[in-house]
Amino acid sequence: MTFGGMSMRQAYRTIRQEKKDSIRARRGWSQVTNAESATSTGSSTLASMRHAAENEEEMMKLEADEKTPLSLLQKSSISGTSIPEAPEAPETNFEALKEMFTENKINVLFAFLPLAYWSHAAGWSDGSIFILNFLAMVPLAAMLGVFTEELAAHTNDVIEELAAHTNDVIGGLINATFGNAVELVVAIQALLARDYRVVQASLIGSVFSNVLLVLGMCFLMGGLRYKEQEFVAQGAVASIALLAFSGLALLMPMFFGEGGIAQSADGQEVEITLSRMGAGMLILMYGQLLFFQLKTHVDLFEGDGDDVALIPFSWALAGLVIITAIVTLLSEWLVGSIDGFCEEFKLGKSFVGVIILPVNKMDLALGVALGSAVQIAVFVLPVIVMIGWFTGREMSLKFPPVEVYLYLVSVIIVSLCLTNERSNWLEGSLLIFTYAMIATGIYFESDDGFD
Repeated sequence: MTFGGMSMRQAYRTIRQEKKDSIRARRGWSQVTNAESATSTGSSTLASMRHAAENEEEMMKLEADEKTPLSLLQKSSISGTSIPEAPEAPETNFEALKEMFTENKINVLFAFLPLAYWSHAAGWSDGSIFILNFLAMVPLAAMLGVFTEELAAHTNDVIEELAAHTNDVIGGLINATFGNAVELVVAIQALLARDYRVVQASLIGSVFSNVLLVLGMCFLMGGLRYKEQEFVAQGAVASIALLAFSGLALLMPMFFGEGGIAQSADGQEVEITLSRMGAGMLILMYGQLLFFQLKTHVDLFEGDGDDVALIPFSWALAGLVIITAIVTLLSEWLVGSIDGFCEEFKLGKSFVGVIILPVNKMDLALGVALGSAVQIAVFVLPVIVMIGWFTGREMSLKFPPVEVYLYLVSVIIVSLCLTNERSNWLEGSLLIFTYAMIATGIYFESDDGFD
């Protein structure tokens, strides 16, 4: 959840805020303050109400003395800001929504959405269904993060004056629920189809892509512009430690479960029991991480708290629900076509799950990369095991040994790159080549015994 002194949520919020500031500047909304932005989007805060009450007498007096309309006084220098007249709220909302969909060039892939539906409805080949649904899910994953942050911004605004830091807790929980929703939905669909190999491969592949490919690209691109970049290692060390802890949870059923070096009399039952116990401990550890970041040590991770929503709460909620529903539908078709896709293109399920599926979430930055990896390893994976328990699916944490060993080696390499609290292009290149080497090996991995 952290990199340096910034939480995953705060890192993503900073990225989104910069983009929203760019939209405001381009549209002429750049001077709108937090309270006024909330009003224009249909959101009213306790802070703005109190501010209005304190200045009501002064505004009425000025209106009487200068014969100035109250609507203009509300935009005057009383608030200490010179604010240009903004468009009417409905028009502003539609323009903001349009900007949210057009700001990211990757959203041109929305053109594949109707083709994804038609490929399933018309009974095209599994290869075509997989490719079209995969491409359609890429922009959906990006917009899911956008709407999640918009919803979180509204929760911050509504309860800002009710309890100190409670806004960050609510926002953090929203982020934990929807931050990796695509991975969670795909994994659940594969779990319900009893395709455990796809579940395992897609989740461990997401961790590989985040800690090696995405983090490596961040180091490389930053290193090409700056000789070195410094960061606070406190949060990064915590993230690496949690990833190592999740690696321990993967080793336990591999060692003591069926076929393990210390197999008991009933290896299969022990494997499932250890997996569920390990999943429970991982979830408890994730809860402690949230409590640490959002309550006891919030001062280490809090940002400026000036995040402002572009669209109303109802729009953000509706967008989140609609996109999640579409992702759920497409992921069902995607998972159902994996076997045919692998057969048609002569690929193994391991390669598809570990390398191909995680590529649908590459719109990340350095602070989000480690946090997303931790969220998948310590939250999404154990939740999938628990869902399997309650739905009668014996989902296990026993991964192919080669993937567990590669996972632990990756954690060690990343930790070594973070020890000096500086990054450079060489370390970025190292992480990228590590990912490429793992991808090459996974390409030749056999799925026998893990279907």
